[in-house]
Amino acid sequence: MTRPTPPAGGAAVDALLDPGFLDAAVQRPMADVRRLRRQAEQEEVNLSYTRRLLQGRLDILRRELQRRAEDDGRSLLDLLPEILAEKGRGPAHGLGRHQTVQPADPEAYEAWVAALTPGVDPAVVPDLSDTDLEQAARALAAAEGSLSERRRGVQQVMDALAAELGRRYRNGEADVAALLAAEARH
Repeated sequence: MTRPTPPAGGAAVDALLDPGFLDAAVQRPMADVRRLRRQAEQEEVNLSYTRRLLQGRLDILRRELQRRAEDDGRSLLDLLPEILAEKGRGPAHGLGRHQTVQPADPEAYEAWVAALTPGVDPAVVPDLSDTDLEQAARALAAAEGSLSERRRGVQQVMDALAAELGRRYRNGEADVAALLAAEARH
């Protein structure tokens, strides 16, 4: 099955991850570097949101397989609060970034995640075969791995752009007063 092109992590992320992007970005005017940093931040948020959607579905599928193997008498519905609770996961591996923007198109990201495993809606998970669940879990895990790798790349771009902004302020190439005045106009 061909994986659908992700709305989060598509061409905009490809541009940010292009090897020449940062070299070109640091040659641009201050306003452009700030704009590119905000763009990278938005793409990181989009990727992060999509990744969390993938992880939630993957957690449900894996827990259903475990429930079947252990046969403890509880239904998947009984286990959902446990599955979806943050405490049910291992330690966070994120970089602890404070996000100041929201995902750009949550419905598109949700549709993309659903399209990765057609016919494997969470409502029908208990009715699916082990083989179908395992196949869906593999597809979601592969997509999550790819998205995570791209997200890390975007985070590196964000950090490099932030470092360039900081360097310009430290070296006197940029003026904080001018930045504040420009921000006040917007």
